[in-house]
Amino acid sequence: MLYFLSVCSTTILSRLEITKENNPVKLKRILSAARFITAPFFVLLFSNLALAAEGSGHGINGSELSLLWVIPFAGILLSIALFPLFAEEFWHHHFGKISAIWAFMLLIPMIITFGFNATLYEVLHAYLLEYFPFIILLFALFTVSGGVRIKGYLKGTPEVNTGLLLIGTILASWMGTTGAAMLLIRPMLRANAWRDKKVHMVVFFIFLVANVGGSLTPLGDPPLFLGFLQGVDFFWTTTHLFWEMVFVAAILLVLYYFWDKALYKKETNTPPVDDGSEPLGIEGGFNLLLLLGVVGAVLFSGLVHLGEFEVYHVHVTYENLVRDISLLLLAWASWHFTSKESRAANGFNWFPIQEVGKLFAGIFITIIAPIAMLKAANNGEGALQFVNNAVFDSSGDPINEMFFWITGMLSAFLDNAPTYLVFFNAAGGNADILMNQMTQTLVAISSGAVFFGALTYIGNAPNFMVKSIAEQSGVNMPSFGGYMLWSFGILVPIYVIVTWLFI
Repeated sequence: MLYFLSVCSTTILSRLEITKENNPVKLKRILSAARFITAPFFVLLFSNLALAAEGSGHGINGSELSLLWVIPFAGILLSIALFPLFAEEFWHHHFGKISAIWAFMLLIPMIITFGFNATLYEVLHAYLLEYFPFIILLFALFTVSGGVRIKGYLKGTPEVNTGLLLIGTILASWMGTTGAAMLLIRPMLRANAWRDKKVHMVVFFIFLVANVGGSLTPLGDPPLFLGFLQGVDFFWTTTHLFWEMVFVAAILLVLYYFWDKALYKKETNTPPVDDGSEPLGIEGGFNLLLLLGVVGAVLFSGLVHLGEFEVYHVHVTYENLVRDISLLLLAWASWHFTSKESRAANGFNWFPIQEVGKLFAGIFITIIAPIAMLKAANNGEGALQFVNNAVFDSSGDPINEMFFWITGMLSAFLDNAPTYLVFFNAAGGNADILMNQMTQTLVAISSGAVFFGALTYIGNAPNFMVKSIAEQSGVNMPSFGGYMLWSFGILVPIYVIVTWLFI
């Protein structure tokens, strides 16, 4: 019966496709996005009619889940890794549907096993508290930063490229990794459009600007913002992760410079000549003020407490609602007041955020089971209790090296924000104690969650957007697995040294 209802709901939604031929392109995109985002809720609402007699529940018990429940999450990862490699055209047109299929492959068994109420709670919890704030923030940063165009002539030399990476790394902690990445990736690609070898530039850009650079403040990366909400001082990471970040960034910048210099010497293409027609400058600069508004909205939600309301036992705070509405208004202001010609010259289009939105809508559903299992492991229960056992020794003392590597490796494949929170709580969850008596443990958790986000395309949200923008600019980016060969080969040896020196 549940399967029938789910098929009916998705069939009804798919029938909307018939009307798309008679609608403008813009409406077609809206319908496509709405169908994907609302489909899981549609199934659950239909299922509610058949399951109204069930007892209430507030979520699933992770200790009752076997490793089989991880299959949908593993499936979506494998799809991201393999489809672009073996069926690129099919993937390009149907990645949203594939993501939805994996989401339903978790939702339907959850409804059957745990009932509608528990499943509805988990879906609402994942979407209202995690996915919607996540995608709204990304959407705002993507839209606003996409309205800033660095105009004029930039020649893609090793010195200029390294300088852009350094600037982006510094900005990432203060305007977020997404904001810094979206601000600078297009100018860097334009400056190097004439060059033949560009993959290494984008890979190091993801390492530095989209990840490592966000280590120093809660504004930089979502897991650090969660720590801030849990009571970690705003500048704690600035002082305690400073040298770790500088060490990793310095190695990567030096390595990039000499790598780029070697390829630059072998370049056979001729760089364009500056005709002086357009001086170096910034167009759409008012968007920088809107970026400050984005930062202010995020800080507001962490510092102000206005109360909360419930949506089916999920506690939603008013300050977060104010933040999300503010972010959408800032995005609208950027889109409305920025010249469309300027955006076109900037190479701006909506595909990168659409790709991230559809893929992560499925990912945020499929990670429900792994995250529940990790939470159960904190209590020494469930199929993943060996993970929790690995971060404490026989006397119950934390093994900081293991906190760094396990938090990091899980952050590379799961969403790094809830992973951070899981291990933050595993270490006691008391911010005062972690900041003072257990400083190195918190350093390990924080740096692991941020640094290791660079290991995969899904480790941190801007990774995928940078990849998408690069591909639209003609860069033949490596596949999911191919990128991991780059990241593991370059970053893992550096993180081994970080463990030895700092953790």
